[in-house]
Amino acid sequence: MAIRVAATLRLADHISHEGSSAKELAARLQVDQDALNRLLRYLTTEGILADDAAGRYRLTPLGKPLRDTHPQSVRAVLDMEGALGRAELTFVELLHTVRTGEPAYATRYGRPHWQDMEENPHLAADFDTLMSTRMAACLPSITRAFDWGALGHIIDVGGGNGRLLATLLTEFPLLRGTLIEQPGPATTARAFLAKNGVTDRAQVKEGDFFGPLPPKAGAYILANVLHNWDDQSCLTILRRCREAADDSGRVFIIEHLRTDGSAPKAALDLRMLLLYGGSQRNLEDFAHLAASTALVIHTTHPAGELTILELHPTTPKPIRREKDDPSAP
Repeated sequence: MAIRVAATLRLADHISHEGSSAKELAARLQVDQDALNRLLRYLTTEGILADDAAGRYRLTPLGKPLRDTHPQSVRAVLDMEGALGRAELTFVELLHTVRTGEPAYATRYGRPHWQDMEENPHLAADFDTLMSTRMAACLPSITRAFDWGALGHIIDVGGGNGRLLATLLTEFPLLRGTLIEQPGPATTARAFLAKNGVTDRAQVKEGDFFGPLPPKAGAYILANVLHNWDDQSCLTILRRCREAADDSGRVFIIEHLRTDGSAPKAALDLRMLLLYGGSQRNLEDFAHLAASTALVIHTTHPAGELTILELHPTTPKPIRREKDDPSAP
């Protein structure tokens, strides 16, 4: 919590390279000097800060990623007034989730996560920025994993600020794309696609993945979407993709597959349950969801730490009723 408070206050960004005193920092941050000095002393014992005989504090190499400008900055992730840091405070309600199997975000904040994002645009914008930043690191692997240009027209379902779509359109000049998002992210996506010079082959439509999707595209992409939702919601999302794809399109699921023995993936799985009632799923889980929506996993494509599941439509077999059985009496 001490590190989270430092991140929320942007403490590291206010410490000069020559060092800063508690008095100087308290004035810059507009906080109580005595309380701040106690925090600084504690962060020093943990190796985040170092002090000198004059009582000036400097960042150690361990503390430098708390700067916003650091290449591996973790400040925004830990900021308790930002979307992700606020969400992670829900872990104090983990007992509720374990006892009930229900997400705990509403228990702490009075409304589910997605409603909280909708009612607080600054949180939604922060969330989309963080997700886009994480996606950026994975984009080279996703781009190399498949010949996206062969699909003709793709629908990025729940595509956030458009980073994935913009990258694919840039790398595959003959590809066209449509992004489906809520009004706030949709506005951001239009600007991002324009900035990347791909608006002649891209369009953004406001909507969500629980409603009808534009039909007859070559592929429908769900990138880091399904882990946010429970099985019933995932079935609805996949059915919408299957309806729109008809019998000729494909559905691509891009996710971290759950694997036994991985602490980061186990932690992410617990986080999905706690915040959204979602889940990090393994290949068998996705195969079951696909089969329930007249889809089948045709191929898996490794993409760095992610896996791309390529789903093809299947034609459901008609249910054989007893009266159709010629041997039935």
